[in-house]
Amino acid sequence: MKFVLSKYAVFLFLIFTVNCTKKVENKAVSDVKSSNSIQYARGLEIYDYDTYSVVKVSNPWPEAKESFTYILHKKGISVPDSLKKYTHIQVPIHSIVVTSTTHIPSLEMLGVENTLLGFPNTNYVSSDKTRALIDAKKIKEIGTNQSLNTEVLIDLAPDIIVGFSIDNNNKTYSNLEKNGQKIIYNGDWTEQSPLGKAEWIKFFGALYGLKDKADAQFKTIEKEYNEALALAQKTTTKPTVFSGAIYQEKWYLPGGKSWASLFIKDANAHYLWEETPETGSLSLSFETVLEKAEDADFWIGPAQFTTLKEITDDNPNYHFFKAYKNKNVYSFSTKKGKTGGVLYYELAPNRPDLILKDLIKIMHPEVFPDYELVFFEKLK
Repeated sequence: MKFVLSKYAVFLFLIFTVNCTKKVENKAVSDVKSSNSIQYARGLEIYDYDTYSVVKVSNPWPEAKESFTYILHKKGISVPDSLKKYTHIQVPIHSIVVTSTTHIPSLEMLGVENTLLGFPNTNYVSSDKTRALIDAKKIKEIGTNQSLNTEVLIDLAPDIIVGFSIDNNNKTYSNLEKNGQKIIYNGDWTEQSPLGKAEWIKFFGALYGLKDKADAQFKTIEKEYNEALALAQKTTTKPTVFSGAIYQEKWYLPGGKSWASLFIKDANAHYLWEETPETGSLSLSFETVLEKAEDADFWIGPAQFTTLKEITDDNPNYHFFKAYKNKNVYSFSTKKGKTGGVLYYELAPNRPDLILKDLIKIMHPEVFPDYELVFFEKLK
């Protein structure tokens, strides 16, 4: 499944907690051992100390060979000498620029969307709350991820810019840093675990001094996901599933260890390519897919198509699939914001519990008889 997002980042914070009844003095804090509070995300670590936190992002883009460490501290507090080589951020922050639609739900869940000053290609934003801020000219257009408008960003002067990158060629961010801007990479999109992606809300919780609120939001999502997972595992049938569609003469579909594939597995269905080792996409011929998936029960996520007619207008050979004949084709491309942004690309990584419930409803409708699909829709 394709994401319209900016991506890959590495990030290390230090968050300060101080006694609010006393004036904070500018004194160094001694190093003390702490454990990583992140459970599912593989590219994020957060270490909480008495007066600061350390956040590490180790996979800002695929196969990244570098990681980033950021020190988050409250005003008037200095950190141990061993940490002074890292970028320091004073928290809580009060203004931000983000560069991926997946960042927006975290801001909204924490109630800090009003601190968002700029976003690249604002038409991709689907959320009603954030769209209202865009329409009110409170969030400025800053170009595209490949060509950010540095003049606008410097003029906005946010406390931090949360960046995303597909590789280590980040000249725009380097130029912004030279002009005094604070850049923090976010690597939520490289996570493959459904709960791992969602856990990145804690990244924003650390920045805003809202650790407890971020933890509570994530615990609710985790609970809902695991409860749905347990119900799915009790079902007695295991339908077969395929995904994707043809693009430029190749059929692109999720690899067996990808985020999308893991949802199908957790919904107690058999994804026909679940044994493949890829965490990204597979590129196959139409004939290869037809041979394996001709009799599959469901076709989930047929790329950009929003009707059955669109599918066979694009390629009449799609009608050979049993799932197409039986109208068991479900897409997330039908649900869009008012400017055309696809809701799935924005909210789904943050709400894996809703994706899982959608898939269970589709393939095991008896489990959630009164549930209404959030992201997916049966094509007509």
